[in-house]
Amino acid sequence: MARVQLVIPDEDRDRFVYQARREGMTLSAWLMAAARERIRQQRSSDLFESPADLEGFFRECDALEGGGTEPDWDEHLDVINRSRRAGCSSS
Repeated sequence: MARVQLVIPDEDRDRFVYQARREGMTLSAWLMAAARERIRQQRSSDLFESPADLEGFFRECDALEGGGTEPDWDEHLDVINRSRRAGCSSS
């Protein structure tokens, strides 16, 4: 079994110990349970349960990006090339 040492403010330690005792746990057990719960929540929020969930995700992404269309490839290349030319120094 591994041993982990944490450096935390005294106020946090006091609150964590208080909460752990309220839940009938040691500080170590409480911290492990909290970490496991966080991992569980992250995993469940990362999964799409249906094609509709996936479509909803992409709709949300599109809404964040705003409307409009992306520039075509030639426009991208023009921006890249202008940037390259601006970064070159003349010797």
